[in-house]
Amino acid sequence: MADDDAELLRALNEEHGDALFAHALRLVSGDRQRAEDLVQETLLRAWRHPEALDPQRGSVRAWLFTTARHLAIDAWRRRASRVGEVVTDDLPEPPPEVDEADRAVEAWTVAEALARLSPAHRDVLVECFYQGRSVAEAAVRLGVPPGTVKSRTHYALRSLRLVLEEMGVTQ
Repeated sequence: MADDDAELLRALNEEHGDALFAHALRLVSGDRQRAEDLVQETLLRAWRHPEALDPQRGSVRAWLFTTARHLAIDAWRRRASRVGEVVTDDLPEPPPEVDEADRAVEAWTVAEALARLSPAHRDVLVECFYQGRSVAEAAVRLGVPPGTVKSRTHYALRSLRLVLEEMGVTQ
């Protein structure tokens, strides 16, 4: 690299380096290493294309910022197009077997806990969680406003948690 080239890069870095780094940092969501790489690659492009730095063609800082943005987009696209590959000698663990006896005990425990709730709390939980209805649909079925369904669901879940704790069920 000639002395003139080194002087050009030094001058660019002195005049635009801090602003370019701040811009690059925003482009890469605060990753300092990637921002430094982006600034370095941007200055390298400026060195390779000195004609782009001619003030007659426009602002040097605008060219640097635009180049940095394009480089960041290109890097993002490269990362997005790669499929993450995991190489391992171990086989993935099989899903745990569902014990039907445990499932039945859980169902009986939840049914017992629901039976201990007030009818209003039980009804809202059955409509929203077991029947899969939306708040609006549950409100129509229960004949109450949607806000009431929301608050009853909140308090019903709190009550259900307390009942299950009383029954000795832990998370």
